[in-house]
Amino acid sequence: MKKKQKTERKKEVSSSPEKLKGKDYLRELERLHVELVKLQEWVKSTGAKICIVFEGRDGAGKGGTIKAITERVSPRVFRVMALPAPTEREKSQMYIQRYIAHLPAAAEIAIFDRSWYNRAGVERVMGFCTEGQVRWFLKAAPPVEKSIVDSGINLLKYWLEVSPEEQTRRLEARIDDGRKIWKLSPMDLKSYNRWYDYSRARDDMFKATDTAWAPWFVAHSDDKKRARLNIIKHLLSSIPYKKVPRPKVKLPKRQKQGGYKEPNYPYKMVPEKY
Repeated sequence: MKKKQKTERKKEVSSSPEKLKGKDYLRELERLHVELVKLQEWVKSTGAKICIVFEGRDGAGKGGTIKAITERVSPRVFRVMALPAPTEREKSQMYIQRYIAHLPAAAEIAIFDRSWYNRAGVERVMGFCTEGQVRWFLKAAPPVEKSIVDSGINLLKYWLEVSPEEQTRRLEARIDDGRKIWKLSPMDLKSYNRWYDYSRARDDMFKATDTAWAPWFVAHSDDKKRARLNIIKHLLSSIPYKKVPRPKVKLPKRQKQGGYKEPNYPYKMVPEKY
């Protein structure tokens, strides 16, 4: 019996895709970046409005995916929203009110690094809201999103699904890495051991808000590189953008010096340490 189980485990391992090589990832990412620029120019040309929501557990890879999407496009078009904890005034508002202010206007793509779905996830699990407030939110979210879509906004919702083992590995990697320690908040530590509370909250959220007009799309993110490529590819395939014709660019001739001379000014220079 044990031998059979070992054989089955080996088959599972062998059936998983090979690790994506760095050069292959960068080559495909470069191609997708070109398409994202085409999408950007189409959005500017047509005045389209796109809203992209990223949700998932701590360490699922939301930030890295958003960075992969935005690193070669204009921040004036691709606007990233990662809202802080609500103020006392915002706590007294209708729950989704502070998020509505950040929805895209014409020629904008709004990306939410966590969104109004905080109410269905972290706030519920950590006890920052009542079960009654959660039930109200799960009932109210679909018609609100229907209004968002009916207003002409393309709404895409992504859930990044990470395994408990990979989440542990990523969070542990942040502890001793000076570049990542800021990503490990006290809230992450408190929520880490509530894996199944989050699973139940996720399941309730999907059941209530996975609608025909605003469906959830799930991406397995243990392999961060593949997840990023898959999400960008899906994002691009979900929007009917077209390449916008652009005139050929040719640099003009520089003006003549016209007697200009560099001043003998005592510039304060940056030390050349490298």
